[in-house]
Amino acid sequence: MLKILVCVSGGGTNLQAIIDGIAQGTITNTEVVRVISNNKNAYALERAKNAGIDAVCVSPKDYTDREQFNEAFLQAVTGAEPDLIVLAGFLVVIPEKMIKAYPNQIINIHPSLIPSFCGTGYYGLKVHEGALERGVKVTGATVHFVDEGTDTGPIILQKAVAVEEGDTPEILQKRVMEQAEWQIMPRAIDLIANGKVSVRNGKVWLSE
Repeated sequence: MLKILVCVSGGGTNLQAIIDGIAQGTITNTEVVRVISNNKNAYALERAKNAGIDAVCVSPKDYTDREQFNEAFLQAVTGAEPDLIVLAGFLVVIPEKMIKAYPNQIINIHPSLIPSFCGTGYYGLKVHEGALERGVKVTGATVHFVDEGTDTGPIILQKAVAVEEGDTPEILQKRVMEQAEWQIMPRAIDLIANGKVSVRNGKVWLSE
């Protein structure tokens, strides 16, 4: 049984997709042992409690400096003894100490296709006066392992989503979540839980 810990900052829609996937059997051999948020008002914490999952808030606002927060965060993680840490909309830079402690055991959902679109931006696109930049026809989402770089870890799964005429950021965000994020994150967890993901020479290999 793969024990996963999910880190969230907001509404927790990806967390809900994971909870639903386990309940529906699309994610197998997996248990969510804890949810951690840096935001005490995150609705994701309510989602966790409603599902009977241990929910914890570790906020930087409660500590005098980043080092103290990082130590408290790491203790909250290690205390759950997870096999896999899932960053599902977690707006906190993961401490290097934690990355080293969990090599190839931390995965992140990134709302664009990397490495083409990394770091800042809106689903890999720029927004000007509420409109998306023209010319880019495809965006999507990526699940990847976390390393010391920014969105540079080995890619596990990706899914492209079309950018359509008249899209607003909100419309595109919803489409990317529905057509990509909520599909590939549960799939990646299921693959890992069933021993079908390995990392060799900095690249992910999938087996069926």
